[in-house]
Amino acid sequence: MLDIVEIPPLNNVFIVTPSRLIKKKRDFTDGIKHLTKLGFNIINPQFPQALPSPQEKATQIHAAFEDPGVDIILALRGGYSAMKSLPYIDFELIKRHPKIIAGFSDLSAWLNPIFERTGLVTLHAPMVINLGTPTPFALKSLVNAVKGYPEKNLLKGARFKVYTPGSATGILKGGNLITLTALINTDWDIDTKGSILFFEDVDEKLHEVDRYLTQWILAGKFKGIKALILGDFRGIRSKQVYDILASQMELDFPVIHCPYIGHVANKITLPIGAEVELNTDCKQLVIKKMSFPGGNP
Repeated sequence: MLDIVEIPPLNNVFIVTPSRLIKKKRDFTDGIKHLTKLGFNIINPQFPQALPSPQEKATQIHAAFEDPGVDIILALRGGYSAMKSLPYIDFELIKRHPKIIAGFSDLSAWLNPIFERTGLVTLHAPMVINLGTPTPFALKSLVNAVKGYPEKNLLKGARFKVYTPGSATGILKGGNLITLTALINTDWDIDTKGSILFFEDVDEKLHEVDRYLTQWILAGKFKGIKALILGDFRGIRSKQVYDILASQMELDFPVIHCPYIGHVANKITLPIGAEVELNTDCKQLVIKKMSFPGGNP
């Protein structure tokens, strides 16, 4: 069912290895095959077998951004260790050579700092390992993103639940909760003021999620946010996550749960750094403004 999308105009993809390796070669080749069938041209289709050092990861991403033949930089997979390369990344180089960069989970440690230091919108999106068995919804959302979001409503076709109703406009930021928590009080911490913040996580215990969110509260990270979106927390119900917050602070901003954000098959590709408007009555999360290479303003 790969004929549901058109061949994207930006199609030269360079694969980077910011976190862990894919263990099974078939998982890699299946992802490459689906990307190719969609019309993407994979510049480096060789199966990565050696994990780069933090310095080598930075060198790899620098080379990808500097290469004029690269349109999209796509992460191999998540896992752990992307944050170790942050001290070696040249954000000015990235700013001079803007490109689409996509990934999620551990890649939250790259996507948010890249936006905050360069102004470049980044994509919270499926990676090579996720594209071996993609769903039509995930593919449609990914290609909509690569084409510059002609469909502006990010929640179109997705289910969601409203915990605190309302409307708000802000800069979309967020990603994997445990990864972003590890960046608090570092040079790469997220500036949450004025943001519409989203979180997701996978296979964490309830008391661990409680600890992470409590750290956000104690650090004052929810002060000044415009809205909160709770994605999927595999193994934990969204209401449990909401209750952790509601028991410790006044939630005087819109809060929703969308199960299509996170380590899930039907995955929305979200533009980190875009100005978006959340309206719980209209059931919409609409892009208002963003700076995106090759896309629409």
